Amino acid sequence: MERPPFKLCVVLPCYNEAGVITHTVHTLLGELDSMATAGLIATDSYLCCVDDGSRDTTWSEISELARAHGNVRGIKLSANFGHPNALIAGLFSNHREADILVTIDADLQDDVSVLTTMMQHHHEGKRVVYGVRLDRQVDVLPKRILAAMFYRIMRLMNDRTVRGHADFRSADSGVIADLERFGEANIYLRGLFPLIGYPSAEVHFVRKERHAGESKYPYRKLLSLAWQGITSFSTAPLKFVFYTGLVIFVLAILVGCWVLYAALSGDPIEGWASLSLLVIAFSALNMISLGVIGEYIGKIYKEVKHRPRYIIETTTTT
Repeated sequence: MERPPFKLCVVLPCYNEAGVITHTVHTLLGELDSMATAGLIATDSYLCCVDDGSRDTTWSEISELARAHGNVRGIKLSANFGHPNALIAGLFSNHREADILVTIDADLQDDVSVLTTMMQHHHEGKRVVYGVRLDRQVDVLPKRILAAMFYRIMRLMNDRTVRGHADFRSADSGVIADLERFGEANIYLRGLFPLIGYPSAEVHFVRKERHAGESKYPYRKLLSLAWQGITSFSTAPLKFVFYTGLVIFVLAILVGCWVLYAALSGDPIEGWASLSLLVIAFSALNMISLGVIGEYIGKIYKEVKHRPRYIIETTTTT
């Protein structure tokens, strides 16, 4: 049986996107019109722009767009809560009204033309559709290498990881309702959606250049995101610390036996430099191990405080 058109909500997290957001909204509105004409989505589908504490004129531009277009809405967060929290603010604020929710970055480096294919998959019964990047040639070589290493590590730790997928995806309102049940503060959306399950599909596209502005993910944030993903979905770093300690313990026994044998055979080992080097190396390893353990303790600390993940200051509908 053919499904009726879905009411679609496209969530756009925005942080200092002045000069970009107007072009993005107009581009997406054109895609909404095309899909509505094709009967894939309802005519009352809309965009929701989430201002994540921008310091420029992003919110004023969103407000102006909302006044000019009835199918554009805006949510302003009271501070910069981070990209993942801006995404869930948009998703949780709209999943009771929309049938399908799409998340896409405001820079439009993700190809909006595949939105039609996403909606077709939903009409076929898929509940989650992942946008997967086939080519990252627009990114510099070090960034591409780091991304490849990260996805390889994540696949080793969690075989549900979708390689090449970032935050361009669509999901039905029921999936978002299930996502809302995950109350964790250290949220990693790229891992949670595959964890939830349900029938899914992938659409592939080539990553584009930014229309304007600059990337909001420098290397420092990319490394932080990678570490967040690894520590939020796996205890492998803790196991690595344990097994490393076990190996060193065995090595220490072997070295001790060697030293004892040398002493008993009348050929004692001399040299305080080598001993000092070993002490320094093991001390550094201990500090690194404590740092890994401390990272997990810090996550527990954040979870038990139950602070809100975002605070909505105002919306364009108030």
